[in-house]
Amino acid sequence: MEESTEELREEWTLLLWTTVAVLVPVLITLWCSFQRPKRKVQLKDLFRKSKHGWHYTDLFNKPTYCCVCSQPILQGAFCDCCGICADEQCIQRADRILSCKEIMTQRQTDGRFYHQWVRGNVPLASYCAECKQQCGTQPKLCDYRCVWCQTTVHDDCLSSLNDDLCDLGEFRSVIIPPYYLYQVNKLRRRHPDEYGSGWTPVLVLANTRSGNNMGEVLLGEFRTLLNPMQVFDLSELPPSKALQLCTLLPPGSVRVLVCGGDGTVGWVLDAIDTMKLKGQDQFIPLVTILPLGTGNDLANSLGWGAGYAGEIPVEQVLRNVLEAEVIKMDRWKVQVVSKGNYFRKPKVLSMNNYFSVGPDALMALNFHAHREKTPSFFSSRIINKAVYFLYGTKDCLVQECKDLDKRIELELDGEQVNLPSLEGIIVCNIGYWGGGCRLWEGMGDEPYPPTRVDDGLLEVVGVYGSFHCAQIQVKLANPVRLGQAHTIRLVLKSSRMPMQVDGEPWAQGPCTITITHKTQALMLYHSAEQTDDDDSSASEGEECSADHIDTTSNTQETVTES
Repeated sequence: MEESTEELREEWTLLLWTTVAVLVPVLITLWCSFQRPKRKVQLKDLFRKSKHGWHYTDLFNKPTYCCVCSQPILQGAFCDCCGICADEQCIQRADRILSCKEIMTQRQTDGRFYHQWVRGNVPLASYCAECKQQCGTQPKLCDYRCVWCQTTVHDDCLSSLNDDLCDLGEFRSVIIPPYYLYQVNKLRRRHPDEYGSGWTPVLVLANTRSGNNMGEVLLGEFRTLLNPMQVFDLSELPPSKALQLCTLLPPGSVRVLVCGGDGTVGWVLDAIDTMKLKGQDQFIPLVTILPLGTGNDLANSLGWGAGYAGEIPVEQVLRNVLEAEVIKMDRWKVQVVSKGNYFRKPKVLSMNNYFSVGPDALMALNFHAHREKTPSFFSSRIINKAVYFLYGTKDCLVQECKDLDKRIELELDGEQVNLPSLEGIIVCNIGYWGGGCRLWEGMGDEPYPPTRVDDGLLEVVGVYGSFHCAQIQVKLANPVRLGQAHTIRLVLKSSRMPMQVDGEPWAQGPCTITITHKTQALMLYHSAEQTDDDDSSASEGEECSADHIDTTSNTQETVTES
């Protein structure tokens, strides 16, 4: 009897401890899940009011130490402007006692600008400015980095550093110094005597929603290297307002780096056209591209590659911008007048890349509709291209655009063109189309001279269907070359057809479409960059070379408006 009672007691004890072992982790997890949203709300409120550009991370990608308690941390927050890091428990204290990059500040009483040091977490493979030995090698919070010139120095070498003056480092020619903005804000006008002819400030305009969603990372990296005032998030401030900063800088000196897809570039170029209408021609900047979109045909045509995925550091990106050549690029006006609505204001669009009607526009329309419904799904360039492929395969079977030649009339410079049996017409201004295909030049025994972006001519080609488009992209077929023209007119006589301008699609009923020259934009061409077709890129290169958060955003808007 006693033995059975003892066995029963042991079984109940084992059951109790098993239950505790299972329930305790579950209860802790549930408690943490309820506490985390509260903590995140508190941190979000702190981040919004802070002068730092705080970003929370669950896991740092390298050994990191808290700048307050000096302890190693796995998760916490970092400022993408000054680079300080803090454990979750130390964030509020770090926000109080550690200062961030001052985007506007006057020089010292002696007229000089000194280093602004941040201790610890120096970049990998950085070297001391005094003893030339590697910094950050000890497993603790050690050594210093200047937030402006990126100079690093050991703890022991700081006191013996010969020169405490900051010259803004390697990128002094592209940085807008805080003391310049202080003078501009004080005088409410440009301060032209501050810098000489070698100063070419770079404004960074990033679209965090483009293609592979790298915009957020790039914003932080550029804010670390440059003045946060010259780095703009286009989801918070439109380019029309961001570009007003150009009016406070020396005329003709500004370069704009657009981090995004071809649609983002078009958005910025439209804002530059608005500057021209305001009589601000002397402040027009030069535009360059860091391709983050899906197709990136314009960036590819200008030598900046088919897509950026972090393969080169942002420091090299800035060097490439400084070394790039200036070229002019034609921009075109696309006017759409719907049949029967002649007294209604016509639809007017700007075109940089291409206009098309037919299967590729249908793929773009289906893709756009799908992305509008589930935008979170389209966070990868590979996924986006896979969806394009699926819609192209579907159209090969359905052939929704067949007999296009019977439904449309085409005129090139006033002369009507007899169309073969086509499903699509593509009008190109640049060399690349469809995510990296050199459409006009073709392949095989029918080589055509490379296209130019500044000759005032458009290239017009036809395709037999989605399968023909796929053959062209893999260089198994050539398009039907219909000709080149300065002015193009298309008349859609019946039914609705998918159309697109620079990747922005819509379904259009019977109408008349007229494409005419609008203006020329000043772009930067990177001749050293080889694109998909090396030989063709080289020939085009020869031709083209001839001819912080809400606080920072509010400050940017205030200064640009002033």
